[in-house]
Amino acid sequence: MTWLITGGAGYIGGHVVRQLLDDGQRVAVLDDLSSGARTRLPAGVALVEGSILDRGAVDRAIREHEVEGVLHFAGKKQVAESVQRPLHYYRENLTGLQTVLEACAEGGVRRFLFSSSAAVYGMPDVDLVTESTPCAPMNPYGESKLAGEWMVAATGRAYGMSTVALRYFNVAGAAAPELADGGTSNLVPMVFERLTAGRAPLIFGADYPTPDGTCVRDFIHVDDVASAHVAATRRLAGDPLGETSLVLNIGRGEGVSVKEMLDVVSRVTGYDATGEIAPRRPGDPARVVASAALIARELGWSARYGVAEMVASAWEGWCARHPEARRL
Repeated sequence: MTWLITGGAGYIGGHVVRQLLDDGQRVAVLDDLSSGARTRLPAGVALVEGSILDRGAVDRAIREHEVEGVLHFAGKKQVAESVQRPLHYYRENLTGLQTVLEACAEGGVRRFLFSSSAAVYGMPDVDLVTESTPCAPMNPYGESKLAGEWMVAATGRAYGMSTVALRYFNVAGAAAPELADGGTSNLVPMVFERLTAGRAPLIFGADYPTPDGTCVRDFIHVDDVASAHVAATRRLAGDPLGETSLVLNIGRGEGVSVKEMLDVVSRVTGYDATGEIAPRRPGDPARVVASAALIARELGWSARYGVAEMVASAWEGWCARHPEARRL
């Protein structure tokens, strides 16, 4: 069977494409290349250049490549931007998802994997976040992901579609330099950007109720995220149609504070990554760490990589784009 990967030329999507190919599966990609890059795709991977808001492009991709399953990554993901442009995020993340689901329902596609986020939980007041922890998103991005989960589940029930939603925690690292995160909104590349510009990394708040006062997060290697998707596609392909409806966390189940992450960055890069304390950012929870028990039971998946491997692989990717970064 062929999987259509929307947003497959992006950071996470590009990793999933490669792992699915290594697993012997057939893939095609739909991407408007607004944030993705052709260079992330291996030679021979079919690319339909188009938007998920363009029903004709989605229909064409499904028809021409005889698609039987969809992995949906395409959408917007910047929290701050979602607050500034909520309607844009609802259009891209919800109307876009609706367009893809309609094409799947009418085109006979009955397997669907949705890229969700830990942002659906908001500020959970628990040590480990399980899939049954109440969802209370705090921004339009998180709201769009939670509503997206509802849309996927409802469509699955109505059309006999097997569905999985995967809630990512803090993704970092790269499987290869050319696949690295090209943005600077996530913690690790944000730190790299400031270090190579000769500035101290920012720590947004050092007075949280955590062991060292800084926020604690569950960092997960992007290659582990990709392997979870491979496990999910196997489950979707193997189960009878319409009998799978899963929502699963992807995390390591281990918390790492911002200060601890900066210490790792110092060891890996050779730069002094001592942070500069800045005011708290509104809405940042003190601790968000996943329970990964359910995904282990349902898919037999667990993370392989630790924080040092995430930072080292991300640094290789950063230096490939910024050669001056190696010169201390």
